[in-house]
Amino acid sequence: MVEEAPTTWAGLALVVGPGGIGAAVAAELKRTCPDLKVLTAGRHGPPASSLQLQLDLQNDSDLDGLSSSLRAQGLPLRLVFNCSGRLHGPGLQPEKRLQQIDRSQLEEQFGINAMAPILLAKAIEPLLQRDQPFHFASLSARVGSIGDNRTGGWYGYRAAKAAQNQLLRCLSIEWARRWPLATVSLLHPGTTDTALSRPFQSFVAPDKLFTPERAARQLVEVLLQQTPEQSGAFLAWDGQSIDW
Repeated sequence: MVEEAPTTWAGLALVVGPGGIGAAVAAELKRTCPDLKVLTAGRHGPPASSLQLQLDLQNDSDLDGLSSSLRAQGLPLRLVFNCSGRLHGPGLQPEKRLQQIDRSQLEEQFGINAMAPILLAKAIEPLLQRDQPFHFASLSARVGSIGDNRTGGWYGYRAAKAAQNQLLRCLSIEWARRWPLATVSLLHPGTTDTALSRPFQSFVAPDKLFTPERAARQLVEVLLQQTPEQSGAFLAWDGQSIDW
């Protein structure tokens, strides 16, 4: 079967985590792939429109109902992009040294940054079709690279992103057998001007700090270039491979 160009895809796309990058990715997908109906899903507040779904990735009931909500759209699912993630928040800060490691904070980091993406893949798998191309992408981070780690620190976030990479690498191998037209991608967006990175931008050069719109444009461009033969890749915003 000859794979169609992604820009001609018709069907359904889901962007999970409609924050700074997620909202921009949804807008970029609508611009780049006009025949895709793009839905967003997030955990804060009730759906604002028919194009939004209520989804808390740490709530099993929400995940259990996701495939039914997507099936109700009456369109084939062609793309899912997980843009959720957590680095800091109330009671949660990246660790600078060993004595700052806390069990509950590790569990929180792993819950959203490692377990949530693979559970999302499990939730949408019943909608896959063997004869249709499908993309599953998730935001990773260069700091999750074990080979690229030169500074240490950020124990929980680094480890959770590394765990996500391994989980989705396993997924790509399984899906290559079961769903041969599926492509799994792990994408590093670069440092983007969002609430997640804002407390840590002081040492970032202005030309290395991306707007959400620029990050989304770069991510979608890289994503749509991937093929099933490249499934399981860990890539930066410019398409370059990152060490595991």
